Amino acid sequence: MAQSIRVIPIAIPDWRQMLSESLVSTRALEARFPGTVAPDAVVAKYPMRINPYLLSLIKEPGDPIWWQFIPDPAELSDDPFHADPLQEDIQSPVPNLIHRYPDRVVLLVTDECAAYCRFCMRKRRVGGLSAGSGDNRKQSLAYIRRNRRIRDVILSGGDPLMLEDNELENVLEKLQRISHVEIIRIHTRMPVTLPHRVTAELAAMLARFHPLYVNIHINHPVELTEIAKNAFRRLADAGIPLGSQTVLLRGVNDTPEIMRELMTRLVACRIRPYYLHHPDAVSGTAHFRPSVSAGLAILKSLHGHVSGPCVPHYKIDLPGGGGKVPLVPNYIRRRSDSSLIIENFEGHCFAYPSGSSA
Repeated sequence: MAQSIRVIPIAIPDWRQMLSESLVSTRALEARFPGTVAPDAVVAKYPMRINPYLLSLIKEPGDPIWWQFIPDPAELSDDPFHADPLQEDIQSPVPNLIHRYPDRVVLLVTDECAAYCRFCMRKRRVGGLSAGSGDNRKQSLAYIRRNRRIRDVILSGGDPLMLEDNELENVLEKLQRISHVEIIRIHTRMPVTLPHRVTAELAAMLARFHPLYVNIHINHPVELTEIAKNAFRRLADAGIPLGSQTVLLRGVNDTPEIMRELMTRLVACRIRPYYLHHPDAVSGTAHFRPSVSAGLAILKSLHGHVSGPCVPHYKIDLPGGGGKVPLVPNYIRRRSDSSLIIENFEGHCFAYPSGSSA
C-alpha cells in the first residue's frame, strides 16, 4: 500500500507584522548597516520606512534597492526644486482629490506606503495621515458624484493597498455605485515592496469590481522576485489587467541593458509596460534625475530590439500642472514635398513617400 505524503503548508508572514518590523529611524538603520551616514534631519523631513522584505533584497550598499530606499544627505540639498512642482495642491478642488484632466481624477486614499521611495513625487506628504480621514474621503466621493464628466478614477496615495481589505472594498463599492464612473484604476508599489500583501482574499475581492485595472510601480529587474511574481499571478488570474509604471532613475535603471531586461521580464509576468516616467523636479530628488536626452536614447534602444508590447510610453509631467506629455525619439532625418528620409532601429535611412497620389 502506497504511503501517503503529508504536505505541510508554508506559512507566509503576515504583511502587517512585517510592516511593524520596518526600519524607521536612523539609529535602527545604522545598527543594521554600520557605517551608514543618514542624518536625522533627512528622516525628520522625509520619513523613512524599509520593511524586512525589502531589506532582504539589499545585497550591498549602493545597489538598486539601497539607492531607492535608503535616505541620503543629498535629499536636503536640492534647493532649485519645489515640493509640489506639478501643482497638485492647486488642482485639488477638495482635499485629497486631484482633478487635472476633464474625464478623470486621482483619489488619494492614504499617505502611507509599505516603504518610502526616496525619489517620491509626493515627498511633501507621504508618511502623514490626512488622506485616510473619513471626512476628507466623503468630500472626495461627493465631488465625483457631482461631476458627471468624471468616468475614470485612479486610487493613489501613498499606496492604496495599505488599506485593509474591508476599507478598500468600501471605497470601491462607493465608486462602483456612481453611474458615470466607468473605470477604476489602482496605482500601487506593494506587489514589489511587500508582495505578501497580495493575498488570495485581496485578489478575490478586487475581482468583484471589474473593469478594474492595477498599475504597479516597478523600477528594476531585481524587484521581480518569485514572491513578487506570485503576487502578479494572483492578480492576473483574477482577471485584472496589469500595467507597469517605471521611473527612470540615475544610478538605478538608466541604461538600455537594464531597461530591456526589465520590460521583457514584465511582459513575461503578464504585465504590460505602460509608462516610463521621467522623474519630476521635486525637492529632495535632484540626484536621481538623468537628462531627458538619456531617456530618449533608452527609449530608442527599445524600439526594434524588443517586441512592441515591451515598449512603454516615455512621459514627462509638465511643471505648473500642465499634465503628462509623451516624448519620442526623432526618426525623421530630412523632409521634402514628396518624401521623408527616416532612420530605422538599426540606424539605416529609408525614403518614405509622404504626399498623396490623388
